[in-house]
Amino acid sequence: MNKSTNQDNRRGFLSKILVVGASGVALLSSSAFAKGRSTKLTQKQKDRLFFIYQEEKVARDVYIYLSDEYPNESTFASIQLAEQRHMDSAQKLCEKYDIDISMIDESANDYGHFEVTYLQNLYNKCIDLSGDILEDALAVGVLIEETDIGTLTDTIDGEVGEMPDDVINTYYTLREGSYNHLESFEARLARV
Repeated sequence: MNKSTNQDNRRGFLSKILVVGASGVALLSSSAFAKGRSTKLTQKQKDRLFFIYQEEKVARDVYIYLSDEYPNESTFASIQLAEQRHMDSAQKLCEKYDIDISMIDESANDYGHFEVTYLQNLYNKCIDLSGDILEDALAVGVLIEETDIGTLTDTIDGEVGEMPDDVINTYYTLREGSYNHLESFEARLARV
């Protein structure tokens, strides 16, 4: 194993331990902080949650498309299933905090449609960039996961102290999943 691989493995291991530890601390201490932490979302936080829900759908929908284009490449199909779980987590929060998502068609048969113009453009860009070779398609996976990590990091860094625990924990979990997906795409890209 080379030095870079060891560092990546250590980072992945340490980040997983950090998330598990942070989640445990949050669960054990949630009652202590509940008095000071909001149990509601502001409109800005609701808008951000709706955006994150749709951004997870972009990832899932792009991977559905790429699974169809590259049926012998299992990376897209397996991560597509994980992205569906990410969508489900965000959907539950949307429902809990009364965010209207009724206009979103989650069916895999009707993928590629988004309410947020930026996300529609991101989806279209990803499809265009996926090209005709596997290397380009895998690079799109890297782009999507880096985009998701950026959005989640900005959200966590900007508002973590002001959000309910379940939202915070979900954002950390989604980001850790995106780090795992990024590592999978980078590893597969290195073997092309």
